[in-house]
Amino acid sequence: MDYKNAAKLVAAVLLCQLAGILGAVFTTPSIPTWYATLIKPAFTPPSWIFGPAWITLYALMGIALYLVWRKGEEGADIKKALSIFGIQLVLNTLWSILFFGLHSPLYGLACIIALWAAIAVSIFLFYKISRAAAILLIPYLLWVSFATILNFHIWQLN
Repeated sequence: MDYKNAAKLVAAVLLCQLAGILGAVFTTPSIPTWYATLIKPAFTPPSWIFGPAWITLYALMGIALYLVWRKGEEGADIKKALSIFGIQLVLNTLWSILFFGLHSPLYGLACIIALWAAIAVSIFLFYKISRAAAILLIPYLLWVSFATILNFHIWQLN
């Protein structure tokens, strides 16, 4: 791997991790306070699992982003794929702001549904450019699918 591609890989992974860090700014203070008071469904994972899961998912997202970005920045397919990926990354962070920051499971639910759709479209668009990039996003889609169900039940119970 040459220097340019190594720099792109590091930048892509850092960008995704930074989205997670920004979301954590809104999430972390609410976990022992507001989130702890919510009625949650029996299938809610322990809080400690979310950090390692998200760090791993952000790393996979960054690698997937790199695999598409290294193909260039020109061409309608690549521009569209990178744009939709950017939208889903913003929605990812926005969910933390809405759910944890504003303490709104309802707004969070609306956002996470849009996030799920943006991830699915990203997978579809990435597949046209890099099959490996699309595959790397599947665990993310599965986790967000679970998170959507969890968000829905929290909204219903509270």
